[in-house]
Amino acid sequence: MSAAYALSSCIEWQFTDAGALDARLRAAKAAGFELAEFHLWRDKPIAALAEALAETGMGLTGVCVDPRRSIVDPAERAEMVTAVRETIAATRCLGKPALIVASGFRIEGMSEEEHFANAVTALREAADAAEEAGVMLLLEPLNTRLFAAMYLVSTKLGLDLVEAVGSPNLRLLYDVWHSACMDEDIAEVLAGRVHLIAHVQVADMDDRHEPGTGTLDWAKAMQTLRDLGYRGAIGLEYFPSLPMAASLSLTRQTLGC
Repeated sequence: MSAAYALSSCIEWQFTDAGALDARLRAAKAAGFELAEFHLWRDKPIAALAEALAETGMGLTGVCVDPRRSIVDPAERAEMVTAVRETIAATRCLGKPALIVASGFRIEGMSEEEHFANAVTALREAADAAEEAGVMLLLEPLNTRLFAAMYLVSTKLGLDLVEAVGSPNLRLLYDVWHSACMDEDIAEVLAGRVHLIAHVQVADMDDRHEPGTGTLDWAKAMQTLRDLGYRGAIGLEYFPSLPMAASLSLTRQTLGC
């Protein structure tokens, strides 16, 4: 059997009893994690996090570009690229983690072709900044259950955008829960293109809790990722429904990690 995947704790939602985010990072380390991730950074204690990362030796698998701006609205393009550059600068002290980009909402009256072309133009500019800094950008498809008007809610479309941009510093973040909300099949949507996936996140259906509490077939999902050749980390982006120790025990058992 192939080696288990490294797990990354979403300290935005996990180890909350520890208090501030830097304390959650230390709690995650004490629980056996070497990797962590969180969402927006402007409201976070960046200096304290840098100190905690240095102390624990942990790495960050992802931080969201902040503020969020549209990749399909030309009126927001300059702000979106500026947000990428500012996030690169702010997170350099955190070990230059990958930076997560969402698409923004559809523009009324804009064709599919225009949406796609605008997204490619914005992502190319952002990818240029990422290449200069030696940072990876992760484009993340979401779902219409949470965001009815979101542009990027399809893994296939996300991968098409990554291919069209053609930058080694732009890859896709594949979230199993978002994908399941859109009734996608992992093997089908990732077939032949798993090399464009740089991070995978997990949570169970329907309520986004830890794997093993819902309806997804995790043995099949994990084997599919292995069979397709995914070799990155698995981000635990879920809301714990159990005490943290029990939640992690169930998750590790369910995922085989």
